[in-house]
Amino acid sequence: MARRGAGTPFLRQLSLLLLLHLGGTLGCASVAVSPRVVPLGSAVTASCTIQRELCHGLEQGKARLFCCVEWNGTKQRVGVAEIRAGYPPAKPLNLSCVLNLSDYGLTCRWEQGTNSHLPTSVVLKCTGSGAQAVTGCTPRGGHSHCTVPRQLLQLYRQMEIWVSATNALGTAESERLCIDPMDVAKLDPPTLQSIQSIPFQTDCIALAWDVAWGTEHMELQCELRYRAPEDSAWALVTGIIGQAGSAQRCGFLFGTQYCFQMRCRRSSATALASWSEWSPVRNYTTHEKAPAGKLDAWWGARPAGPGGRLEVQLRWKAPRQREANGRVLGYRVTLSPRRRGRDPPTLCNTTRTQCNFSVPAATGRVYLSAYNAAGEAAPTEVTLLERKGQPLAGLRAVPGGERSLWVHWEAPPAPVSAYVLEWQRVTAEPGHCSACWQMERDGTATRALIQDGIEPFQRYNISLYPLYEGTVGVPVHTTAYSQQKGATVTPSLSSFAIRGLKPSTLYKVHIMASTAAGSTNGTSLTLVTTALDDTEIQFLFLSLGLVFVGLMVLLICFQKNERMKEQLWPSVPDPANSSLGKWVPAAAPQEPLQVPAAREPGPAAISTVTVLEGDAGKEPGKEPGKEPPGTPRPYVRQEGPGEPVQYARVGPAGYRGQRLLPEPAPRSYENLRGRGDGGGGDWGFLEEPPATFPLLQGLRIGGNEELHECRAD
Repeated sequence: MARRGAGTPFLRQLSLLLLLHLGGTLGCASVAVSPRVVPLGSAVTASCTIQRELCHGLEQGKARLFCCVEWNGTKQRVGVAEIRAGYPPAKPLNLSCVLNLSDYGLTCRWEQGTNSHLPTSVVLKCTGSGAQAVTGCTPRGGHSHCTVPRQLLQLYRQMEIWVSATNALGTAESERLCIDPMDVAKLDPPTLQSIQSIPFQTDCIALAWDVAWGTEHMELQCELRYRAPEDSAWALVTGIIGQAGSAQRCGFLFGTQYCFQMRCRRSSATALASWSEWSPVRNYTTHEKAPAGKLDAWWGARPAGPGGRLEVQLRWKAPRQREANGRVLGYRVTLSPRRRGRDPPTLCNTTRTQCNFSVPAATGRVYLSAYNAAGEAAPTEVTLLERKGQPLAGLRAVPGGERSLWVHWEAPPAPVSAYVLEWQRVTAEPGHCSACWQMERDGTATRALIQDGIEPFQRYNISLYPLYEGTVGVPVHTTAYSQQKGATVTPSLSSFAIRGLKPSTLYKVHIMASTAAGSTNGTSLTLVTTALDDTEIQFLFLSLGLVFVGLMVLLICFQKNERMKEQLWPSVPDPANSSLGKWVPAAAPQEPLQVPAAREPGPAAISTVTVLEGDAGKEPGKEPGKEPPGTPRPYVRQEGPGEPVQYARVGPAGYRGQRLLPEPAPRSYENLRGRGDGGGGDWGFLEEPPATFPLLQGLRIGGNEELHECRAD
């Protein structure tokens, strides 16, 4: 609304401009003013229409509306209002509540519904009979659940509970939930105590359980579920009275492991009541029983030499779990059925599902039986019939999937009691797959599905035998693939590269030419791929070449690099070949070697003497300075009677704290070359004998293995 006020005599027109500011977005809204021409000072009504698909940013849920007036050619903002866009709150859905028996708090959950884009307050309300509605709890952090405390609840009485959502545009409430809080109490699960078979009812078991603590005074209804490991679904038993503590159930398989679980709730509860969690799984294996039922068997026979005997290969299928009644320990083949008090001759006793044996040519039947820990099954009679009956017609096989084949045939005129299907992969050895056969008991069937041992892109030979009353029909044969690959080649090409083949595998390739008038099969090729393809062979040779070059480089480096050779194989000089190896003192020293008094002197062998030079001008007993080591002197070798001095090493100064001997006068050296028995020989003297003997250290005495230090001239 705008009016002409005092002090504005020159105002000729008044413009009211409504602008929608949406982050710089233009053209997404329009302003309508009605009426457009009004008396001065009258009220003006304006409306703003927003096109949501053109106004980017409206997902934030708010906008600002400005009011401007034009004053002397300039638009002046005189007012601003913030506008929030949204919807009324959606109705909360699927309200449910559970009473926790630990603190008797009632926890309720619901679904929020669509977002209103406006600030919305949500509360859970409850009321009892004859009481006013109160706020039970308020969810926090945008959650859709909260817990009503015990003091607001009326146990064992009906209460109404609902959720209320409110925003600036309205209020919405959920459906009201009428419950007794105890009806929705979630109990702790029961505990299965024992499971055992009932001896006089061999397929039944008895269970015993304990109800959860705190529920002994309640009337409970419970459910039991169980299954075997190979079952895909649980078997459910309902209507069990919880307080009974025990129940019986029949119809279990023998020698089979089952897992059992139980759960309970109050029997007076409504359909909204919560079940307890399932109890921990308890496993139990039923007791075994002797196998039952007949075994599917198939045989092959051929004459065995001039003795009038037959070599028989008998194959059979293992019994199913329902017929095995436990774990089958083995199979027995005999010439006659088992009679009381007498065991027939056994042809074979094996844990496999096939057996080879020799019987007289006149043998017409054998008997096959399975046994487990509980006993042996009634024998299955296997009649060794001749294969001379009428063959079938129209046998064909088509893929049933990547790993299956459908076999179709035409029914023969004579009635058939059963069919036997055999299949063998072409690349496999004959008779390699002992389980690649199956029996179809329905004599009226004209097709069968093969699923065992079928692989894609492999060729299979398939044989079908009809079983008549008293004879076996002559087999018919066909070949098939469960899956094949084909490729369309451009007519102008005369070659094609087949990729993705497996190594060391046999493939058969068919070539077919097609025109608009039809197709004609061409040449069929049989291919056997190599163990390695060209790329793998090239990589192998390249790797071997690199290894060979590397070894050659290392060998050359060892031969040419003296430093490397010195590090790996250092040269050790021979002391016997040294320049001083033949020089010894001219006369034996007058003073004997001083040894510790604690040990009696005796024959001793000097094995190692290490000679170190003393520092000139240094007092005995002082620690030598850290000076560069002296030049090593040659080795000295003494030859003569007794134990020899093996070698002596000339080195730098002696050790710290070593015991020094008196220094006698210098003595000359003599050359003992040529002296063998201590008698005559050539004698020679050094022109300038050394002033002193160097310090000897590391003297090792014979077998006593003691180290003595000495100093000699």
